[in-house]
Amino acid sequence: MPPTPGRWLSSLRRLVHTDDTTSLDTTLLPVIDEALASRILDLAIRIGETMLVVGAPANEVTLTIVRVCGAYGLDPVHVDVTYNSITIAHSRPGASHPTTLLRVVRGSVPDHAKLQRLQALVTEVTGGLALDDAIARCRAIRRLPFRYRPAIVIASQATLAAGVAIMFGANWLALVLSFIAAALAATTQYVMARARVPYFFAQIAGGFVLTVVAALSPLLRYTGIEAAAAIRPSVIVASGIVLMLAGLTVVGAAQDAIDGYALTATGRILELTTQTLGVVLGILAGLETVRVLGLGMSPPSNALPLGPVVFQFVGAAVIAVAVAVFNGAGARIIVVSAALSLVAWAGYVAATGLGFEVAAASGVGAFIGSFVGIVVAYRLHVPSVAITTAAILPLVPGAAVFRGLLGIVESGDDPAVLMTGVTTLAGAATIGIALAVGASLGIYLGQPVRATLSSVTRVRARVRR
Repeated sequence: MPPTPGRWLSSLRRLVHTDDTTSLDTTLLPVIDEALASRILDLAIRIGETMLVVGAPANEVTLTIVRVCGAYGLDPVHVDVTYNSITIAHSRPGASHPTTLLRVVRGSVPDHAKLQRLQALVTEVTGGLALDDAIARCRAIRRLPFRYRPAIVIASQATLAAGVAIMFGANWLALVLSFIAAALAATTQYVMARARVPYFFAQIAGGFVLTVVAALSPLLRYTGIEAAAAIRPSVIVASGIVLMLAGLTVVGAAQDAIDGYALTATGRILELTTQTLGVVLGILAGLETVRVLGLGMSPPSNALPLGPVVFQFVGAAVIAVAVAVFNGAGARIIVVSAALSLVAWAGYVAATGLGFEVAAASGVGAFIGSFVGIVVAYRLHVPSVAITTAAILPLVPGAAVFRGLLGIVESGDDPAVLMTGVTTLAGAATIGIALAVGASLGIYLGQPVRATLSSVTRVRARVRR
């Protein structure tokens, strides 16, 4: 029997349109109940909260939370990271409401050893670690105390200032004074932190102590010590400025802004601005105090010259080691940070040798340091933020900040000196922006390279099997 026109039309229609009545039901079965989902979400958000507290950028925190949830079959999840809170939600198929958790992030205390342990835990979770074991491991990591005692932290902070003085080619007496001034400032800040004084006022107090000690240093000439005649108070204050700006999240703020985490970036930039303003106010108060006492310092007409190239590299390595220690890093991070600081400073020296301005050369050094750091971090199993921070800190323009402030305070009625100070401060701000941009660019260009190397490593491992 020949097909009827209706059957022909039906066949043609099936060639063009899909039949909704024959489509398969693809609704996911709720194999994870609400109680299990809550436990998975709680583990993921606690890991993310701890990472954000110890210094990880918001994008890395978000990706880590998603990875942990996905490892236990919870997908999709929605994560919202702000400066002081993390929200995570998951909608189970057929559920009348989503499961949502919120954790408040109270303060930021860099602890790179703890961050390294958390990253290792996430790797084990994605490798098949049982949920109960992961929860126990996470709880143990969160309860870990800071690796070093307060005395070691203060000594490392003072060593950082000494490292800056080494870069400027200071003599042994200036190194000792830089160490003592920084130790006094760090001790003052530690005591104020124990008394729960806001960090803004601690920055003011630290800057004041540094400036007063530096202003008193020329009095050592009356002791007859030969090295006292060559002391430059500006070096002592510049060393302390680098110390007090060491804990600021310049790179983290820039990275969050580029990643699109506007609230987190705004919070970090505001914190950065406030704490920098505290240092500025402390130095200004110290300069005015010593001026009244008749110990005022005349503003230098030129930038402070760096010491010999060998001293510059030694000072950069000392700074990186000190930063790694007072950020709680272990031996592996310390060694990698020192090596990476040499790479970053080599990029800066090469750029200045080619005729780049200081700001551009600083950006080049930060770019090279962060790019190499992000590539080697995964092979050495260290947090990239830890070694990148330590690598670019020697490039912080502490001397330029002090020159600008000193020029403003000592300008009096001379508009030329005032404008020179303002211009110098603007140049220091430009260097800071160049450091943030260079480091962020190195991180983003290094991530695809790191992913490629990681995939190659996994392929080789499968071939060997």
